[in-house]
Amino acid sequence: MTDAGTYTGDVEVGGPADVRELPGLTISKLAVSEMANNAYLLRCTATGQALLVDAAAEPEALRALVGDADLRTVVTTHGHWDHHRALPDVVAATGARTVAHAADAGDLPVPVDRTVAHGDTVEVGEQVLEVVHLRGHTPGSIALVWRGAGTHVFTGDSLFPGGPGRTTDPTDFTSLMDDLEARVFPLPDDTWFYPGHGKDSTLGAERPHIPEWRARGW
Repeated sequence: MTDAGTYTGDVEVGGPADVRELPGLTISKLAVSEMANNAYLLRCTATGQALLVDAAAEPEALRALVGDADLRTVVTTHGHWDHHRALPDVVAATGARTVAHAADAGDLPVPVDRTVAHGDTVEVGEQVLEVVHLRGHTPGSIALVWRGAGTHVFTGDSLFPGGPGRTTDPTDFTSLMDDLEARVFPLPDDTWFYPGHGKDSTLGAERPHIPEWRARGW
């Protein structure tokens, strides 16, 4: 269900996008900026409509990533500056609507056209993404879940291979871990997740390490 084919998810800043062709959806991953942010273009194969996850930086590179796709939506996973620096340029060039959680919307450099909450959905053509609110890295961090050819989750900076995203105090760490365990890790082991920086992983590969993360506190 999550056979990657030639897709590895290993991308480098200045290098090409890694493209994953799945039934119904094409996922293109590009690394940008000195922070090595990941931006993801999701394109509905039936309609050509597209959604961008995190217009992080390098607007020219992101516009090239979009290409001739009909970019309708840009979702920002959270309000940290390195995840939305190119948002004004991308929106001005494409007319795409902006989406973010209400708790982080005020941190974005452009008005948010639609605020979302846990359990909402965002559409890209015929495909549907479920919004998962993950409280801890920021108050309004979200992940997006696509249940198409297998289960795929775009986790922003809330989950990486090796542990949860950075938190500033034990309360936020506990909140994030609680949300990850309640809202993300119940998904199947073969769920592939795509973080805001670095390499991808599966929930099955990370699940055995949850007690270790809890014990170390980060």
